[in-house]
Amino acid sequence: QVQLEESGGGLVQAGGSLRLSCAASGSILRFNAMGWYRQAPGKQRELVAGVTSGGRTNYADSVKGRFTISRDNAKNTVSLQMNSLKPEDTAVYFCNSLPPTSQWGQGTQVTVSS
Repeated sequence: QVQLEESGGGLVQAGGSLRLSCAASGSILRFNAMGWYRQAPGKQRELVAGVTSGGRTNYADSVKGRFTISRDNAKNTVSLQMNSLKPEDTAVYFCNSLPPTSQWGQGTQVTVSS
């Protein structure tokens, strides 16, 4: 099984930026698509952005124009550049395949202060 490890979260003021990284222990080419998900307190986990092995991307309406997902198949990494952050972006962020497997990492906490 491929293990996924997220990093790059932190505390940032509204309007700021963060770049999240996801490192896989094995090849991500086995997954046609990879995604970033988030779970805010008291809410269900939701898909934020996805990217196919060919680089095609899709985004939740709430993050379109602010977030950019990318993947490096050679390095087995998936990244999420987050700009113009809002307090409502506060959540634990996870990466997984799309659709997701049952193997979730620890996630990385993103906190946006107003």
